[in-house]
Amino acid sequence: MIAAGFRLTDEAIAAASRQLQNDTPQVILRWAVETFHPKLMMATAFGAEGCCIMHMLAEIEPSVRVINLETGYQFPETLALRERIKERYGIEVEYIYPEQTVAEYEAEHGGPLYGIRPDQCCFDRKITPLKKAVVGYDAWISAIRGDQTDHRKAARVVQRDPKFGLIKVNPLLHWTKKEVWGFVFDHGVPYNPLHDHGYPSIGCQPCTDAVPEGGDERDGRWAGTRKKECGLHVIEHEGGSGI
Repeated sequence: MIAAGFRLTDEAIAAASRQLQNDTPQVILRWAVETFHPKLMMATAFGAEGCCIMHMLAEIEPSVRVINLETGYQFPETLALRERIKERYGIEVEYIYPEQTVAEYEAEHGGPLYGIRPDQCCFDRKITPLKKAVVGYDAWISAIRGDQTDHRKAARVVQRDPKFGLIKVNPLLHWTKKEVWGFVFDHGVPYNPLHDHGYPSIGCQPCTDAVPEGGDERDGRWAGTRKKECGLHVIEHEGGSGI
């Protein structure tokens, strides 16, 4: 455990990432818990990857704070999964809400923004709330895989995240989709039933479509546009903007 306010140097972060590069997600999570807890948190959208990590955390350190960015646009199936996770592991994922309700937000902007300015919608209803939620923490856990997008491919197992002022830990960075689902089925991990109906990646309901068999798993996110990320996992360098 490290003292509150402690900051690992860039050299220490790089060394930790190299050391953990070929380790299992469980080893990476144990390192994160030993290094940062109780100033360690996790953000999850209840994807299969995040559910795997919560299964692991339940065995390693179930008191790690886990949050979900409740934009007001999530699928009912996603919200129901939160209750199944709580029942199975005793982990009560905390909802983090934007300042405005959906009704207030859409009234201010003359309707929903997700169809015309999706980057702003993501920024207002995901990135801004997360920036507030992480205050007082030193590190956060994400469930990204490097083979999902080009931005994620450029990530490291341990890296500095200037956007949120934290160190970011990516335990599943080198896992494949096959490994994720192998773990889900081997351990009976609860998962979103939409995955069984053509939704390999699930975000907000208006911006998530089913994907035809054989399609890329991110094709259903903001379908028909070049957008593949909400901005949480876009790499931002010191002083950068990078929504």
